[in-house]
Amino acid sequence: MEKQQLLTREDVFLLVSTFYDKIRKDEILGPIFNGIIKDWDHHLQHLTSFWSNQLFIERGTYRGNPIAVHQEVDNYTNNTINELHFGIWLNHWFTTLDELFEGDTANIAKNRARNMGTNIHIHIFNARNKES
Repeated sequence: MEKQQLLTREDVFLLVSTFYDKIRKDEILGPIFNGIIKDWDHHLQHLTSFWSNQLFIERGTYRGNPIAVHQEVDNYTNNTINELHFGIWLNHWFTTLDELFEGDTANIAKNRARNMGTNIHIHIFNARNKES
């Protein structure tokens, strides 16, 4: 498959759906995501909106609170989310981007994911400290 630029919402959907195919099959992340997400079609559309907003500033297409959602995921796992989970997630994201896309927007998607992962990771641990 020839790599292309990441330019449209349709490209983002391809990225998100290909990425989550990997996540769902991952032996560590798969059980978490498959245990929480009941409507994958909705989830893929929701995350396509999130990433389209992040990459193309499509205002109004995404509504949600990623920090709160990931804190709920951490609660679901009995507060066992750690840097390994974020590392696996990020590796799948980078691999998927590298398989499908090239160019500036693909690099921006990598940087945003790295920054978001760090930010969410910090918020999860801060929330744990507030609960104890």
